[in-house]
Amino acid sequence: MQDIFAELQWRGLIHQTTADDKLPLWLADGARTVYAGFDPTADSLHVGSLLPLMMLRRFQKFGHRPIALVGGATGMIGDPSGKSAERNLLSEEQLVANVAGIEGQMRQLLEFDDDENGALLVNNHQWMKNFSYTAFLRDVGKNFPVNVMLNKDSVKSRLGSEAGLSYTEFSYMLLQAYDFVHLNQQFECELQIGGSDQWGNVTAGIDLGRRMLGKPLYGMTCPLLTKSDGAKMGKTESGAIYLSPDRTSPYEFYQYWVRVEDDDVGMCLRFLTELPEEEINALDRARADLPHQRASQKRLAEEVTQLIHGASGVKSAKQASEILFGAEISDLSDKELKQIFADVPSIELPSDRLSAGIPIVDALVETRLSKSKGEARRTVEQGGAYVNNQRVASIERTLSQDDLASETVIVLRSGKKKYGLIKFTPQ
Repeated sequence: MQDIFAELQWRGLIHQTTADDKLPLWLADGARTVYAGFDPTADSLHVGSLLPLMMLRRFQKFGHRPIALVGGATGMIGDPSGKSAERNLLSEEQLVANVAGIEGQMRQLLEFDDDENGALLVNNHQWMKNFSYTAFLRDVGKNFPVNVMLNKDSVKSRLGSEAGLSYTEFSYMLLQAYDFVHLNQQFECELQIGGSDQWGNVTAGIDLGRRMLGKPLYGMTCPLLTKSDGAKMGKTESGAIYLSPDRTSPYEFYQYWVRVEDDDVGMCLRFLTELPEEEINALDRARADLPHQRASQKRLAEEVTQLIHGASGVKSAKQASEILFGAEISDLSDKELKQIFADVPSIELPSDRLSAGIPIVDALVETRLSKSKGEARRTVEQGGAYVNNQRVASIERTLSQDDLASETVIVLRSGKKKYGLIKFTPQ
């Protein structure tokens, strides 16, 4: 077997492990089955979920069998780990939709074939639905010492808080621990991985396996994806960065990584890409010597966007970036233009005005790119007026249907960076 433990070590991906002295040798001794769980709190995974999903991908590439568990049952309760208050409970209909959404994203990163290390996708609702309340307490709950549960950090922190901890959330640990037992019985799964905030849940599953099965199980956590200042990555002013293109466009996704700070990009290259150690070290050196070139950030953005959105996603993201630097605008959708020019002022005009033709001078004034018609004429005459990033050659130029850059939008520019959008609406 290739040495997955050494791979995770140089990448800085090992935060805690059980059986520290035995685990590297155990992993090197043969193919193992490993699982990570994902709660379906939304219909898409976000950047924070990408780290454990990439961990599963790495294990598979090194010859081990990954199981991606979607918490259709545990998602009804909500994990209290790292939370200061109880989550809002989701309806069964919303959970079904969320599970379907994130299953598709898992299939993008893991190989689900019939080989020995082909990935498995499971939903814990499939086995939890068969339990009655009394049967679960009798078969599983009796193996859980309450004093051990009370000593878990995720429980202690909430018990001492103003929000407290409901019995529902307190029970979450039992359900997740039983997942490990079930996966061991069904698929001989012996290793659970997760973020460092999952340590209490991971060790609870190991303890339950020992009590119920008399078997040694193993656990490993990776660091959380946080910035150098301690804040979680994947958050922006407009919200979380999701893996779904419907929630976060490939352009927005790509730009998020391009903007990562120098202090954080080395970690991201190690955690979220499959670039070899030599290349990442070379990028570290280039960043130290020529930080203004932002080579690390560009490489990171390309690699992560390729993983999540494919070659077409990288192409569209780069095209959008080039547009902001003056590339010609054509064959885009209204949605794509809106994302690219999210902060650009826009106006709406009736579509019959476009049919009649709009003089470029009038268009520059109406979009407030020029204060007056005189200023607009001078802008055109001096070569500073652009339609869809193409220079306007004549003061007589009029806008028509042929100038639409998308279904309903024309993009005007004055000078190098001053943009205005016109959206045409039917009467």
